[in-house]
Amino acid sequence: MSRVRLHGSTALHDGGFPYSSTVSPGPLLFTAGISPLDENGVVIAPGDVLTQARACLGNLAAVLGEQGAALSDVAKLTVYVAEHLQSDLYVAWEAVSAEFDAVPPTMMMGVSVLPYDGQVVEVDAVAAPPQL
Repeated sequence: MSRVRLHGSTALHDGGFPYSSTVSPGPLLFTAGISPLDENGVVIAPGDVLTQARACLGNLAAVLGEQGAALSDVAKLTVYVAEHLQSDLYVAWEAVSAEFDAVPPTMMMGVSVLPYDGQVVEVDAVAAPPQL
């Protein structure tokens, strides 16, 4: 069972997403930037926001799984999109919301550049692995 509880707000606009989360006592897992790289370190779908967002989330799920956690254990997610159109943030949001049963508090951020040529999406997360 997940240790993460998601919360909306009665004071803020109900955008259909949580504004905060609480985590019952136990370990926390902080990921570094998760890029849309394949097993050979090659950028997946250069310039494609949707495919890269999905790839990042798949890679995030793999990293979490190695530590005994799952996407449902994510308490905070940050998505970086290196595009100049606000609509690209929406495209990334659609990919995120499709992967989570209950989307955690998520920060969508437009940035000017990411580390790899052709990379337009990166994610990082804070997760609460289940107590063993």
